[in-house]
Amino acid sequence: MISIESTSSIIIVCAGIGLLWAFLQFTLIAKTKVSAHEQVDEKSSLVGGSARTQEAQTAKLKEIYTAISDGAEAFLHAEYSICGIFVVFFSVVVFCLISWGQSVGEGFLTTLSFILGAVTSIASGYIGMKVAVFSNVRTTINAQKDGYQECFNTAFRAGSVMGFALSGLGILVLYVTLMLFYTGFDQKDWDIMMGCISGYGLGGSSIAMFGRVGGGIYTKAADVGADLVGKVVHGIPEDDPRNPATIADNVGDNVGDVAGMGADLFGSFAESTCAALVIASQTYELRNAGWGAVCYPIAVRNAGWGAVCYPIAVSAIGVIVCLVTSFLATHIYPVTTENKIELALRLQIIVSTVLMIPAVYFLGSNMLPDTFVIDGVNSVIKATSYDAFICVVAGGVGGLVIGLTTEYYTSKEYQPVIELANSCKTGAATNIIYGLSLGYKSVIVPVFVLALIVYVAFELCDLYGIALAAVGMLGNLATGLTIDAYGPVCDNAGGIAEMAELPKQVRHKTDALDAAGNTTAAVGKGFAIGSAALVSLALYGAFVVRIRQAQIHAHEDASVSVQILHPLTFAFLLIGSMLPYWFSAMTMKSVGEAAMEMVNEVQRQFLETPELLHENTTLRPDYERCVEISTKSALKEMIAPGALVMLAPLITGTLFGVHAVYGLLTGGLLSGVQLAISMSNTGGAWDNAKKYIEGNIDPLLGGKGSDCHKAAVVGDTVGDPLKDTSGPSLNILMKLMAIISLVFADYFFAINGGRGLLGLAQ
Repeated sequence: MISIESTSSIIIVCAGIGLLWAFLQFTLIAKTKVSAHEQVDEKSSLVGGSARTQEAQTAKLKEIYTAISDGAEAFLHAEYSICGIFVVFFSVVVFCLISWGQSVGEGFLTTLSFILGAVTSIASGYIGMKVAVFSNVRTTINAQKDGYQECFNTAFRAGSVMGFALSGLGILVLYVTLMLFYTGFDQKDWDIMMGCISGYGLGGSSIAMFGRVGGGIYTKAADVGADLVGKVVHGIPEDDPRNPATIADNVGDNVGDVAGMGADLFGSFAESTCAALVIASQTYELRNAGWGAVCYPIAVRNAGWGAVCYPIAVSAIGVIVCLVTSFLATHIYPVTTENKIELALRLQIIVSTVLMIPAVYFLGSNMLPDTFVIDGVNSVIKATSYDAFICVVAGGVGGLVIGLTTEYYTSKEYQPVIELANSCKTGAATNIIYGLSLGYKSVIVPVFVLALIVYVAFELCDLYGIALAAVGMLGNLATGLTIDAYGPVCDNAGGIAEMAELPKQVRHKTDALDAAGNTTAAVGKGFAIGSAALVSLALYGAFVVRIRQAQIHAHEDASVSVQILHPLTFAFLLIGSMLPYWFSAMTMKSVGEAAMEMVNEVQRQFLETPELLHENTTLRPDYERCVEISTKSALKEMIAPGALVMLAPLITGTLFGVHAVYGLLTGGLLSGVQLAISMSNTGGAWDNAKKYIEGNIDPLLGGKGSDCHKAAVVGDTVGDPLKDTSGPSLNILMKLMAIISLVFADYFFAINGGRGLLGLAQ
């Protein structure tokens, strides 16, 4: 068994290396100066009809880059101001309720953890946005060079900065906080300490909710508005500088797809780790590292710390594995041609998952006792370090299978999207019917995989096994974030190329990078949804464990496990399974209302200034008005869905007790995961079906401007809020309800012995 010093060294050094690697990647990106390259396309002309010069083109690139940067900065500043007010208010709620249900000291520490988690989540989203905005114009500039390697590497490194910075920062803040708490708790009270640290996950997930919902509404209001009026009604290209909503659309890629996703996956990491820590700290033989009696207090405390912190070490070693894997894309197998882009990104997930296996085995052999007894939900289980290793690997490999399945259903290289593109021959209606069918069908394999992971993990290590599986699925988080953030950077790069009227070969490169980015974004969403399901179940398990501990302390019978057929549990199972639909209705309606306002604004500008539609016009639309519409709509509409998710478990636990919360969490998880997968994959497939037609891969479909293309654009527009707002936000619904229940478990139990104010439970 390794010492506390060795445990700290592994975790802190790995996190530090991740942060340093992120900084190094940023310096490599910064070497590209915002300066245009000489063009060989003599027919191209700068906006305004003047002859193209490098100076004028550079000025145009800087103007567009600044507009996107300012818009993203303004939105995040406004959003985080609201989040700051929320953090202050909810900190008071956390402190008061935890202090009442437990003690003032625990209330203070839980509140401190909550604030740290929220601040880290805000920092993660902000860093991701700044790096993406910094890198998108540099990707465009490098796309003017020969080949694909320079522009691909720039976008990939932008994703790496976000992936490694977020992973390193999250691990470091969590572990340093744990070490501070460690000095104030005896070993027998580590379960109380880990309960306090669960506030870290609550803070991260709370901010992620606002980031995902607010960013999603922002980006899709602009995207739908730009598509409907621009491409469908007037037939102008995507990201055309004449479209008033194009700047808002590009801003949305950064605040929704980058900052939102970063906060989402940070929340998953924090919550899965907190769930594993809570369960491990309440497992006597893990806490004492397999030592039957406390004969050597210092040695047992040191060894026990390593065993309890095993989940954090898995995440830490994953940073190193992802770092090694990144060399595949930039050095070992560089992207020199278009057909290598998707393969290079796919290899990142596959290779990092494979390399995690020996790394996890090494950690388990050295940090966990050879055998340990788990007082499970239904029985006492004798587990081994090898069992724990299998649980982690099951989560990691399961995540890979879910990611590859998502790629199959959303990539234009495979039959489902090709069939979807061909359905556009008979119009938008058949395209939508095919797309919905594809999304529903894409749920089958991921659900079977999740079910298998849950069964294996639970059989081997009970609830602790499920928590380890969730940690394992997020073990290569840095790689997952890298390939996910890559997509929006490429999308923005293409938009900048279009708005700056760069030659067609530049836009062809950025479109090729973006098409792969659409697939990786879909894979990232599948990865996020799968991990969210396991994280939610792990948090649910930790909640059950906390309630059992409360029962033991109150000298009540703790042998009865969750009873689905308990009247309150079953009733709230139905209510919980309805919540994802209620939540999705709210977010989709918000996108629809904001998009309608955006459509009206774009159409107004075209009607009042018809010269904007002339191909060589020198006039420019009012971009700022569209940015303002998206910002106001997103900030206003993100409050109600967030309140629904956060208040549901609090009201349920307060009024109806823990049996009702059991049902609420079960129902929300079961319907939420399937609805999220189908929504995300339907939208991703519609997007790539449109790109399949635009690429003229099948000449029979007519390419851009054809009737098939118009039908595909309608499908893509319908799918936008599914894949970028409602679907991804359901991840957080599942996790946030569970982490709130865990944090307030003792508060719920303190109300009438867990029966709630109404006392309906028997």
